[in-house]
Amino acid sequence: MYKKLIALPELTHLEGAVSIHQQGEQIFSHANGFAHRGYRASNTETTRFGIASGAKLFTAVAILRLVEEGKVALDEHVAPILPDIGIDLDGVTIHHLLTHTSGIGDYFDEATMTDFEEVFQDFPMYRLRRPIDFLPLFQGQKRLFTAGERFHYNNAGYILLGLVIEQLTKQPFADYVTNELFARAQMTQSGYFRLDSLPADTAIGHIENEDGTWRTNHYALPIIGGPDGGAFLTASDMERFWRSLLTHQLLSESMTTQLFHPHVKVNDVASYGYGVWLKRLDAKREKWHIMGYDPGVSFHSAYYPQSETIVTVLSNTSDGAYALVQAIELLLLEKGIHT
Repeated sequence: MYKKLIALPELTHLEGAVSIHQQGEQIFSHANGFAHRGYRASNTETTRFGIASGAKLFTAVAILRLVEEGKVALDEHVAPILPDIGIDLDGVTIHHLLTHTSGIGDYFDEATMTDFEEVFQDFPMYRLRRPIDFLPLFQGQKRLFTAGERFHYNNAGYILLGLVIEQLTKQPFADYVTNELFARAQMTQSGYFRLDSLPADTAIGHIENEDGTWRTNHYALPIIGGPDGGAFLTASDMERFWRSLLTHQLLSESMTTQLFHPHVKVNDVASYGYGVWLKRLDAKREKWHIMGYDPGVSFHSAYYPQSETIVTVLSNTSDGAYALVQAIELLLLEKGIHT
């Protein structure tokens, strides 16, 4: 098993870290490539990586904790909570923001835009430090559709959820998630770190230029992550988060069921819960997963309920994670570990 995983071409070419757990036991772990190309510092199994939009799950869980505390309701309208912010929130509820069905305009619409760096041509990335700093990027945009009409992946909706969290808790978003989620899950190496002040043992994101050289992603992303993505964590911390969720340490059993419920259909095989993708692999197998892709970031982490398997791939380059997860799925199935 170990030899076949090491021999996977997708693993050989990956720059990052991989971890596989089954029923609480780690069955595979590996790291490859450079955390910092300039200093030739290697990635290790304890290196922290950015996870881009994978962090939307943290925002969703934070909101659901506030729902359980009675501070907000899933069907509550957002406009009265966030008045006068210059965004058309007619009919939009917390549920709509969580499920990408709000129809509000986005600051980076992944259905029509391909280069995230374009966002910062006229708006410096170093000014995006708190959720409220993102508002000028999508204020005044036209609605795409009526709230609840359909699914359309939306980063701005999760920025608004972060603002809701700040309004209800009177805490900065990153502080609330760190104290209420990461601390409870014992994710001691995780956090929302500034790109210009990364702690030790944290991978620098690398972007490949057209001529084959590389540059860092420091000018390609917001200076610090927020509600729609950008946390840093290790593979072990990701496993701890999954385990904490699945054992109801972060949410009650009924609310956890809500989190993983297929609230909206995305396509023939995939649905979306609250901050998490739900995919049917075949008639007997499914996976619950999160993913994130930014310049210099590639991330995919999945839980397979039939076998209680967790696969996490983190990379500090712009692609590779999803292909490796697919290859691992096929190999585990071949070995009788039915994902």
